[in-house]
Amino acid sequence: MKKNIILWLAVSAVVMLALPWLAVTLVKGDAGMAVCFLLFFALNPLYSVIFGVFAGKDMKHLWSLPVISAVLFLIGTWIFFDMGEMAFVLYAAVYLALGIVTMLISMIIRKKVQR
Repeated sequence: MKKNIILWLAVSAVVMLALPWLAVTLVKGDAGMAVCFLLFFALNPLYSVIFGVFAGKDMKHLWSLPVISAVLFLIGTWIFFDMGEMAFVLYAAVYLALGIVTMLISMIIRKKVQR
């Protein structure tokens, strides 16, 4: 289980920290804006949902993973885009809500299947 947690934390660091850095560093101009839209509206929400499903498998031990993912997103965007921008707090809250809701749904489905 600890190997899975470490793996998911490493993937979270890549998705929430490295991808914004790559978007800022490698992609310039209007293409950079398109990449940011893909990150903020497609990849990060999808990742939060997948992360929540994984955390729902053992919610007692993995409840903090959606929180960590949202915090990493906030740190990454504040470092690479604009420090203190409050819009990113809203995005982080949405990603956190997605992760928590899917974690709860995954837990409920898992309990029903086990019965």
